[in-house]
Amino acid sequence: MVEELYNLSPIDGRYREDTEVLKDYFSEYALIKNRVMVELDWFFSLAESFEISGIRMDQLGEIHRKIQLIKEKFDLIEAKKIKMKEATTKHDVKAVEYYIRDKFEENGLAEYEYLIHFGLTSEDVNNLAYGRMINGARENVLNGKLEELLKLLRHDFAEKYKSVQMLSHTHGQKATPTTVGKEFAVFHYRLNSIYDMAKSLKLKGKCSGAVGTFSAFEVAFPNVDWFEFNCRFVENQGLEFNPLTTQIESHDMICTLFSYFKLIGNILLDLNLDMWTYISMNYFKQIAVSGEVGSSVMPHKVNPINFENSIANLRMANSIWDGLVNNLEVSRMQRDLSDSSMLRNIGTGFGYWLIAMNSLIKGLKKVEVNEDVLKAGLETSPEVLAEAIQTVLRKNKINQGYEILKEATRGKEVHLEDLRELVQKQEISEEDKNRLLELEPKDYTGIAEKLCKYM
Repeated sequence: MVEELYNLSPIDGRYREDTEVLKDYFSEYALIKNRVMVELDWFFSLAESFEISGIRMDQLGEIHRKIQLIKEKFDLIEAKKIKMKEATTKHDVKAVEYYIRDKFEENGLAEYEYLIHFGLTSEDVNNLAYGRMINGARENVLNGKLEELLKLLRHDFAEKYKSVQMLSHTHGQKATPTTVGKEFAVFHYRLNSIYDMAKSLKLKGKCSGAVGTFSAFEVAFPNVDWFEFNCRFVENQGLEFNPLTTQIESHDMICTLFSYFKLIGNILLDLNLDMWTYISMNYFKQIAVSGEVGSSVMPHKVNPINFENSIANLRMANSIWDGLVNNLEVSRMQRDLSDSSMLRNIGTGFGYWLIAMNSLIKGLKKVEVNEDVLKAGLETSPEVLAEAIQTVLRKNKINQGYEILKEATRGKEVHLEDLRELVQKQEISEEDKNRLLELEPKDYTGIAEKLCKYM
């Protein structure tokens, strides 16, 4: 507990419980481990090619077994050995290479050390390691969290309340009625649209040497099709091969992914802000949790803290996405090390995003629709029928239909009987007149309920 209180970042302190699940993907340990895995995979891909390694088929089984053993035994203690080497090398990837050399000597593989890090630049290792980390987090944490929210929005809000009428607001003013379900269906649709694109996005990877020309590979083994060989290796890492790079993989696809998460974050901000406002209007009631306190001085308060927390952390995440996108796609000539420092903040962005998601989901699970307030709001807002009446007047070729309703309603206290009296005076078809005379705000929701099926 004392150590947590000393943490500089709330991600590892106050909100550690929310972000613990990301440590296997974005911690320093995760980065080191994935570098090791890339290096070992690269070694074995070379070893499998007799043309490159000279290793016979009958030797590969034992080599593969020993490599797998090194992988399986890699843990925090092993990672710390690499950090100790880095203290001397001042180069993180070279420290990994030296560590693997040590492991080869321990496991009877010393004669094959020449193939460790063969032809690679450190960025070949790093970009593949980050790609693996991000993909792992997407598949095992991030996608699932989004799907949890989408399911909640669909079942507990859009479908559950698709028939519950409510007064909508535009510009903060009373507007045409809708249904609670339809409003949440909009958020579900928006989120799902971006999520579909984010989920299908394939990150790219490079493995083409110091400046992306395969030069060292070609000089060493000119008869090997290194383009095809390295392409296959990158794809085996779960990434799409990028054939045209400088020293670095251009980061365009991971920046696209970050941009998708920013778009998702903006939609979630919109949802949080709407929920905060709905709660302030008493459209939603918050379920009081025993033991919680809303104010240090006002005992009655039940504050929308989960939505406010989500708003803050989404803004933090979005600011990080902005910083990453604005910097990672820009490099001085072939490369400078600013991208290395920037990339270390990927986990911070996803950390704040995950905290925000958890807070939003908690908040949504602690509210329920206040149908009495929604009903009262509709009953006391007959002026919203002005849109319907002026539209029907236009249908009946009354050119001043809009102006007639504006004069009768704009900025005035309006009663349902006033509107019915106005309708009675209009020269319109009996069918239209009867429809308008029977119309009440609660009935004026169009096809809002049916629209929910398009989520």
